[in-house]
Amino acid sequence: MDLTVISTPNAPGAIGPYSQGYTCGDLVITSGQIPVDPATGAIPSGIAAQAEQSCKNVGAILAAAGSGYEKVVKTTCFLADMGDFAAFNEVYAKFFTSKPARSCVAVKDLPKGVLCEIEAIAVK
Repeated sequence: MDLTVISTPNAPGAIGPYSQGYTCGDLVITSGQIPVDPATGAIPSGIAAQAEQSCKNVGAILAAAGSGYEKVVKTTCFLADMGDFAAFNEVYAKFFTSKPARSCVAVKDLPKGVLCEIEAIAVK
């Protein structure tokens, strides 16, 4: 099995004992991406801005692996508040236009107190 760690400066570095993602053959699997700006370490305010940054971070990892949003087959989305579902979806839909399979759940807390996190599985 051909496993390769994905590492790019265009997405936040791991803040724990994990990698940004892996390729496994033709699959690309990203770690969950929170809305940290990789250039500054800043976290934007509000669900729309945070959703956009999380999507951009996923996109950077996909690009580093030779994939893209249009090749995503599954996402898992985590929200700190399900009341943000509609606003999150509005932003998410601009990036994941191919409408991959998805799970979206509310969780008690997310790292750094952010409002959302997104992970993805794609093909190359």
